[in-house]
Amino acid sequence: MSEAVYDTKTLKESRAPTFQSLGGKLQAPLLHALDDMGYEFMTPVQQQVLAALPSSSGEFLVQAKTGTGKTIAFLLPALQELLTTKPVPKRQVAILILSPTRELALQIAKECDQLTARLPQPVECHTAIGGTTRASNLSKFMNGNPTVLVATPGRLNDYVGEDKVRAKFANLRTLILDEADRMLDQGFIDDIKRMLKSLPPKSEGWKGMCFSATLPPKVQDVIAHVLNPGYTRLSTIAANELPTVASVPQYAVPIPNIHDTFTTLFALLQRECAANPTNFKTIVFGTTANGVALLYSLFGKLAPTLLPGLKVYQLHSRLSQNIRTRTTEEFKDATSGLMFASDVIGRGMDFPNVGLVVQLGLPADAEQYIHRVGRTARAGNTGRAVILLTTAEAFFLTVNKHLPVDPYPEDVATSAAACRPQVEAALDEVDFNTRAKAYQAFLGFHKTFVKKLRTDNVGLVAMANEYSKAMQCPAPPPLDKKIVGKMGLKGVKGLVYAVAQPQGPSRGSANDTVSKGKRARTSNVTDGVDAKLSSASERNPKRGGTLDREESNHPARRGQGRNRRGRGATEGRMA
Repeated sequence: MSEAVYDTKTLKESRAPTFQSLGGKLQAPLLHALDDMGYEFMTPVQQQVLAALPSSSGEFLVQAKTGTGKTIAFLLPALQELLTTKPVPKRQVAILILSPTRELALQIAKECDQLTARLPQPVECHTAIGGTTRASNLSKFMNGNPTVLVATPGRLNDYVGEDKVRAKFANLRTLILDEADRMLDQGFIDDIKRMLKSLPPKSEGWKGMCFSATLPPKVQDVIAHVLNPGYTRLSTIAANELPTVASVPQYAVPIPNIHDTFTTLFALLQRECAANPTNFKTIVFGTTANGVALLYSLFGKLAPTLLPGLKVYQLHSRLSQNIRTRTTEEFKDATSGLMFASDVIGRGMDFPNVGLVVQLGLPADAEQYIHRVGRTARAGNTGRAVILLTTAEAFFLTVNKHLPVDPYPEDVATSAAACRPQVEAALDEVDFNTRAKAYQAFLGFHKTFVKKLRTDNVGLVAMANEYSKAMQCPAPPPLDKKIVGKMGLKGVKGLVYAVAQPQGPSRGSANDTVSKGKRARTSNVTDGVDAKLSSASERNPKRGGTLDREESNHPARRGQGRNRRGRGATEGRMA
């Protein structure tokens, strides 16, 4: 069961109706498949959607939180429609599902395969997502029989630019938008509108379903293109209810100074490991993909001192899709482990038995904070959540007083000070390029919060330089001038510019990393600001950062500068 906020015991005690009670509404093979999957009782959103069948319009706008059983709620009506109407010609797409992330798309496809396993005629479910080889996947799509297609907006929009691809949608029966608000928040509105223009006109009879936790104006705008007037509107969210996880104990740990970022996190995880040494399964959310990569590398070296045999994982947009898929499945099946992740798994993904969620640094907003916390205490299990913020970042809790966050009940600062030599030694061993990317990501992410952090660009750079010291960099890593310009930081004191060398440095030359760092240190780097910011994030601002736009909820993450290559021989020059 993929979306398991509701466990069987709770549903049974609430006298929820069973799926088998839908014998007159759903085809028998679908009911058999539900039984095979272990689904007995319907969640509230499933009850509402399936009770409306058969609807006069067959079109739904459903407001429901993530993790409430939405996938089954939209797959069953779509598959029922497919099985009870005129057969769709071979090699044609009958059901199109749009998802905001690759991971969620793969999860939906997996559930679709399980639901169709009992059908007498096979139903192929294909995916069109980023991070995969376009040519081979498009060939499979064109030559196969993709009755169901689950896609992310960017990759689908890329596909439908070709006439031969558009022809595959000529017999579309159902279009589903899952987590519509999140897709639009991520900047996919133009992709979705272009994609809709490539589909047959609404007058040809295809039906639409839209699932969304919130209904902002942007969602309402898209609804007009997906649903006909007279659609059925359903909601499992009370009028004034913010999606919440109030039953999860939530705590805040202060980070006194940016320099204490990594030691504070290590000290916290030490305490949590000691409290639960047998089933320690934890997700630590970073704010950027490159920041997460740094944490993964660091704690890969520190993990043996936390728990013998503790396996460390990472999930973020910089990884290939094959690695992301394999890691997702491994962590789902694991009984223990330490996952460092960006928001590719911040919403909608279910990892069983996660007992602790840690957030290092600023969430984009309260909703993102809540969805991250929702990765624990699922399916009737218990869990805890902890957020680590610097003094400057503590405004997040001040402006979100409705969040039930209490001070962490134990002293972490003393332990953090004691473990500093161990953590700094491990940071010294982390690849310099990994640290340099995390530094750039820190700048890119925090640029969007300058006003809320009550600083300016000079103060921001000083904070980032303190962060570089926390990473044990001998000097601030050099940045490409174009990247600095995109961040809006051109000419700001304290930055080091990368100057490409015509030839690689000779061994031991002044252009190697160590010498470069030493020289930059003597160049009057601004470090007088009281650095009160915590760890990095590349959850991108309109400029700066470097992030896969399918990864986050931040609306400005599109069009960021990407700088994936290491610079090799560069000379650092102060701004």
